Amino acid sequence: MSNNTLTGHIRKMTAQLIDGQVEYQLPLGEHSLPLNELIGKHLSLTHTGKINCQECGKKTKKSYSQGFCYPCMTKLAKCDMCIMKPETCHFAEGTCREPEWGEANCFVPHYVYLANTTAIKVGITRHTQIPTRWIDQGANQALPIFKVSTRLQSGLVETALAEFISDKTNWRNMLKGKADNIDLKAKAEELIPQIEARLADIKLKYGEDAVERLDEDVVEIDFPVEQYPSKISSLSFDKKKGEEDLEFKGVSGTLMGIKGQYLYFDTGVINMRKFTSYEITASY
Repeated sequence: MSNNTLTGHIRKMTAQLIDGQVEYQLPLGEHSLPLNELIGKHLSLTHTGKINCQECGKKTKKSYSQGFCYPCMTKLAKCDMCIMKPETCHFAEGTCREPEWGEANCFVPHYVYLANTTAIKVGITRHTQIPTRWIDQGANQALPIFKVSTRLQSGLVETALAEFISDKTNWRNMLKGKADNIDLKAKAEELIPQIEARLADIKLKYGEDAVERLDEDVVEIDFPVEQYPSKISSLSFDKKKGEEDLEFKGVSGTLMGIKGQYLYFDTGVINMRKFTSYEITASY
């Protein structure tokens, strides 16, 4: 085992889709740790005990909304409920927490897509987050089916489709294996006629060009996983009851793979995005 170490505050894992294969890196402060080359090798991640808000930098005992202190979580537009439920956008009411941020991030093209994460689901993403959003969800296939003008409109289309298919990922099933292929184009042809009335209402309210039907190719995504677990055992950097005597809490073992925002160890799986803003020392 080598003695390479890096220490820094972790951010969401970054990923690139290269010839259908996902290449991952773990941001650690100013460093970036390539992860694919560590699969099959021993990796230790230890929490130093420090958590600092990714927005203001202040120390916080708990990370809110994946990386923020409580005050920032309550005032930032990116932490508002409408980010999770875009159909509840309240910008038009003049109550957006940060109107300039809203204009830059919500009044830009969004895509409504179908994804296969072991079951078919509908989702939305900004045009700049393709294919990152699908990778983060652990989707083996994805197909953009509509382009819309704003985040609010994407939410309206998504909720219409969610009456027929799920808008959630079953993360346990997603982690247990590779999804069987689904004919997403055929599924789109089946679903879209069922929401024609809802689409007509959206176009009537926001204009004919508010929703554009797409004819795109299915994107295939292959994750670097050597072995999928038969049982999901979750790992954490947070101390549990009875572990108060531990100075630090870490996870270690042989890295078996990466999917979504999860690292697979031979000892269990950990959702790295959940611990955004934790300071971690990586030994590899």
